[in-house]
Amino acid sequence: MKTLIRILAIAQKEWIHIYRDIRSLILALITPVLLVLIFGYALNMDVKNVAFIIYDQDKTPSSRQFAEIFMHSEYLTCKGYVTGYNDIDTAIDSGRAVAALIIPYNFTENVKSGQSVHLQLIVDASDSMSATIASAYFNAIVSQYNIAWMQEHLNRAGCGSIPMPVNIESRVWYNEELQSKNYVVPGLIVIVLAIISALITSLAISREWERGTMESLITMPVRSWEVIAGKLIPYIFIGMFDVVITYLVGYFVFDIPVRGSFTQLLLVSILFLIGTCTFGLVISSATRIQVLSIQVAMIATYLPTILLSGFIFPIKNMPIILQAVTYIIPARYMIALIKGIALKGLAASLLTTQIIFMTVFAFIMIIIGIKKINLRYAG
Repeated sequence: MKTLIRILAIAQKEWIHIYRDIRSLILALITPVLLVLIFGYALNMDVKNVAFIIYDQDKTPSSRQFAEIFMHSEYLTCKGYVTGYNDIDTAIDSGRAVAALIIPYNFTENVKSGQSVHLQLIVDASDSMSATIASAYFNAIVSQYNIAWMQEHLNRAGCGSIPMPVNIESRVWYNEELQSKNYVVPGLIVIVLAIISALITSLAISREWERGTMESLITMPVRSWEVIAGKLIPYIFIGMFDVVITYLVGYFVFDIPVRGSFTQLLLVSILFLIGTCTFGLVISSATRIQVLSIQVAMIATYLPTILLSGFIFPIKNMPIILQAVTYIIPARYMIALIKGIALKGLAASLLTTQIIFMTVFAFIMIIIGIKKINLRYAG
């Protein structure tokens, strides 16, 4: 009972610090929602409206008709015709277009005679991902044109239509509309929570040292783990508020489905917050200076969480050494959990590996935090 009273007393003291620090409150309560809204709209990985130009060297009705096929695609946007390669260079260099389709001389003559025609596609590959997808759009349209041309000539020859030997009937699960927001927003929620939770707790211990109240706390009859628990309680509640509000933003603003149990989603979020908030306390106890704590927390969470969590770059594509490093990034497991529960409707029992790793991370952070505070006592 005395232990609980001491923990609650420390928690109440931390609540007073948070309440008096308006900047921390704004950072903790408003910033996550703003970040999810801003980046949710900004981080759109769908490659659409690819701007392209056409250089029609043949200049016949058939070549113009062929060019019009590309103008009716929802993924491509034609910016007009050009009359030479110099115009193509200017258009791509200025950013007016990212691709150029060149229809060669004798296009109509070769097509009617059954000879192969080699089109030229020039793509700005400074963005390799967009260039690859844009090239695939053009290739798909040309393939459809070839199939339609073959069927038409077979019909004219009286052969009728010939069925294709292999057909693919796709069934898209968990993201039926193939929208990148269903992939980006859940991961973005995890990234924001990881960064914000570490940032706000990185001030907890260093604030005590700067204000000269840490010595008073040390002389009190409290244990180090009680200090950790008391410091964590307010930030866990703030983190849970952020979890609920960001999930609601994802659901109502971006139409992110929640097919699984929302209760399980909250429980694994609490586990995630315990690990990340304790990590912030470890940074705070090690630095003692608020400005330095924020800088270290930002460096230690922002880039590693974004780059090594699998949020943007697939982990399997990374070098073996970096793949090993990703195992100590808690956001890696939380992203898998939120996608499994929210998008796939999986039960948490099917994601025990991720839960175990997050539990181990939280336990290690708590042990380190206790030892760091013990060192402060000794010093």
